[in-house]
Amino acid sequence: MNNSECQILAITNQKGGVGKTTTALTLGAALVLLRRKTLVIDLDPHASATIHLTYYSDTQNEKVVDIFLKDEISKEEILGLIKRDKRHFFDFIPGSVKLSMVEGELREKKSKGLSLKKTLSKITSYYEFIILDCPPNFGLILINALVASTLTVIPIQTEFLALHGLKLTFDTIRMLNRVIDRKIEYRALATMYDQRIGACRRVVEVLKRTLKEKMFKTIISVDSKFREASARGEIIYNLYPQSRGAKQYLQLAKEIVL
Repeated sequence: MNNSECQILAITNQKGGVGKTTTALTLGAALVLLRRKTLVIDLDPHASATIHLTYYSDTQNEKVVDIFLKDEISKEEILGLIKRDKRHFFDFIPGSVKLSMVEGELREKKSKGLSLKKTLSKITSYYEFIILDCPPNFGLILINALVASTLTVIPIQTEFLALHGLKLTFDTIRMLNRVIDRKIEYRALATMYDQRIGACRRVVEVLKRTLKEKMFKTIISVDSKFREASARGEIIYNLYPQSRGAKQYLQLAKEIVL
């Protein structure tokens, strides 16, 4: 990737439970370990990333909706939303359940699919990477994230039922590619892989055969250390930096940077 400009990574899959939030948070931390200034934004109304990092919903968190709804949000206002805690490696903008109201409000707004891109353009000079933890459902927040992104990362759980979520995401990308002035770039990431299970191995082979260079070489294995870190409100690199999952996300970060 060209590092001269800020790279915006939208982490998305229109199926839940595929490792989307784990990918957003762990990849964000791994990029910081590679000395890349990184911001992670929780755009999911479920606010899983926010809860993971123990930024429980409060009045400050609710201001994240301004990213979409304010006609003119200043650079200072955006920077004021950012939480900085060295325990989490990256800078972070918490999410809120109030993001669910954005859908209705945005429908009346002109250029409603460009709101996020316009907002982020005011702070890209501060970061080398901005990671967007997207909602799993199709809607205007997801559209905004895809339009704003320089690369869409699609975590795909290595089981056959999860392939349907991948199809839905591809359908959304194809739809947007017909109406915007550039193609949305994407790459798929195999997650929750267990090499002992034949079905997992077969799904990976299907993905490699189908997606070819659109699939990351890095594969993320099942690792209970992610769950343990989440239960303690920590990033895996604080507790288990030598774990398999931690090493694999660091390898993914290197793949993205190079």
